[in-house]
Amino acid sequence: MISFDEAIDILRSAARPVGTETVSLCDAAGRVLAAPVIAAIDSPRADVSAMDGYAVRSADLAEFPTSLKLKGESVPGTGWPGAVEAGTCARIFTGAPIPRGADRIVIQERVRRDGDLVIIDADPGPARWVRPMGKDFHAGDEVLFAGRLLDPAAMVAAAGADAAKVQIFAQPRVALISTGDELADPGQARSSALAVPDSASLGVAALAKNWDGRVVMRVRKADDLEALQAAAAAGIEAADVVIVIGGASVGDRDFGKAMFELLGLELLFSKVSIRPGKPAWFGRAGGKLVLGLPGNPTSALVTARLLLVPLLAAMQGRAVEAALDWEPALLATPLSECDQRETFHRAGLADGQVSLVDFQESHAQKALAQADVLVRQAAHSPPVAVGATVQLLRL
Repeated sequence: MISFDEAIDILRSAARPVGTETVSLCDAAGRVLAAPVIAAIDSPRADVSAMDGYAVRSADLAEFPTSLKLKGESVPGTGWPGAVEAGTCARIFTGAPIPRGADRIVIQERVRRDGDLVIIDADPGPARWVRPMGKDFHAGDEVLFAGRLLDPAAMVAAAGADAAKVQIFAQPRVALISTGDELADPGQARSSALAVPDSASLGVAALAKNWDGRVVMRVRKADDLEALQAAAAAGIEAADVVIVIGGASVGDRDFGKAMFELLGLELLFSKVSIRPGKPAWFGRAGGKLVLGLPGNPTSALVTARLLLVPLLAAMQGRAVEAALDWEPALLATPLSECDQRETFHRAGLADGQVSLVDFQESHAQKALAQADVLVRQAAHSPPVAVGATVQLLRL
């Protein structure tokens, strides 16, 4: 049995991007760049005004008050074809190109108008209020690097570079196989006294989609080895990573690993020293990655957050650490001492403090919905008092 950190190292070593695709920038938000964005234009495109005001020659501001004759108007996207000559000026707006001859802007708050005369009563100060051409970037500059997440700020930069399309890492295709004789579709469990709704697969599928996994297959099978072998083969054919929920333990009807043996299963780890999620396992079969999760709903979702999410991130060119972004917070409820398994407690975060949910069992569902973070507690650690700083991960 390996530690959580050792399991993450194995995932990091095994995961590779599954390919790239070129898409319209407007369809790329939230994806990861597979190639840098190179500016096609300068920004700004020309020397432009940083404020509304008047474009003038510094040589005409030798003494005050001074009066300049208004000769034209420069607006964004159009400019003004004329030139500012001695004793003249041009009206200008923020973002408009600086007319020929002018070298600074006098903001409109420092100016009086008398018809076509622009009167400047006092020294407007040292600020020129000019944004030079290419001040932000020049055509040919790398604006965004490969591996950059296209978050809102990056979308602004890519669009500003005049990128119509971007090359991004492809979304990993995900196949989900849930196992268990007792499982039924939500809404159908009530028809049998011993049936249990298949809740875990819906949660894991939603989590995968949140991290840009493309769920191409989600099936549920009874604990029948032959049927599960067929599902395993279908999953390997359809997806880049196959997730099995349930059948991860060592019972006579636990076929999570056995269903892949005909496909040449190579186990990379078979148990992880964590709570919940000890039975989790990971390997390769048929040239694809396979992740086994426990069958209990809380265990399945927590383990998926800890193992599946960093795997999906790495398969899209992101750092594993981007998916395991631990944050400090103050503990509002105490923690008992921890045994040999590192524990991830379900908790709620409010005002920088975390409070554990009351029901921490691996089969919890209502209590799971009350949690929005996991609190990490190291193996063999002593009790942790209220007010101590702990590390948390957002679910």
